[in-house]
Amino acid sequence: MIHLLSTAAGAAVVFAATDIDDIVILTLFFVAARTIGRPRTWEIVAGQYLGIGALALASAAVAAGLLVVPDPWTGLLGLLPIALGVRALRGSDDDMNPTVVTGTLGVAGVTIANGADNVAVYVPVFRTLGIGDSAVFLGVFVLFVALWCAAGAWLGGHPRVVALVERAGHWLVPAIFIAIGVVILVSSGVLNRLVDLLG
Repeated sequence: MIHLLSTAAGAAVVFAATDIDDIVILTLFFVAARTIGRPRTWEIVAGQYLGIGALALASAAVAAGLLVVPDPWTGLLGLLPIALGVRALRGSDDDMNPTVVTGTLGVAGVTIANGADNVAVYVPVFRTLGIGDSAVFLGVFVLFVALWCAAGAWLGGHPRVVALVERAGHWLVPAIFIAIGVVILVSSGVLNRLVDLLG
């Protein structure tokens, strides 16, 4: 029982450490759901589960040697939030009510792009775990996605957060997406790899 609890606690720490920035994105999604009706609440939750699930399964497959992911190149996923941010800045005010992401796949895509660095953490963790402990990790991840969605929904319904996004969302939300994309590109090392190839 103690081993199970320590494994669950480890999973909680790993999830929280790698997905804390998802709270910001989920909050923006829930503000959009409340103010303009897209993405819908169920699409946000389903997209978050789909995105985190894809990251966890890809990491488990890499850890088992079933899939090879060239680490620095996963950073190219940072181009997705940058593209969304630029698209939002170029669009009209009507187009940019606080987010440009729609549908379950759109939410999942942003979650995967934002979590590309998670793979670097998850892979060594899954390599050290047995099947039972891996199942515990995945179970904790399922619970924490629900907790993250609840936190995002609560923050996204807070009057001050909603007022801030309504007042400054036309530039704030695109800026957040672009910043997330830049951080992914820089921290992944993909820019250095591109410079080496071109140089």
